[in-house]
Amino acid sequence: MYNITEYSYEKAGELGLTIKPSTRKGKKIDVYKDDDYLFSIGSIKNFDYPTYISEKGKAYAETRKKLYHQRHRKDLKHFKGFVAMYILW
Repeated sequence: MYNITEYSYEKAGELGLTIKPSTRKGKKIDVYKDDDYLFSIGSIKNFDYPTYISEKGKAYAETRKKLYHQRHRKDLKHFKGFVAMYILW
């Protein structure tokens, strides 16, 4: 199971969302608004910013964050993509 970091909880709170460990197979986080389930984000197979920080250090995590943002810029058109990027990166 994925351990949600304080970083992700804080980012979700900034958006007025609540997050919990996902009950969906292969996903990291379930996202809620006012206790209503919205969607799941983050593949359990992929690292994210907080995971990179804990395993490889902040400098490496910053590099990966920049590359993620370049690859997923198109995802910002959709709320789910925006939320995933904001909370996990």
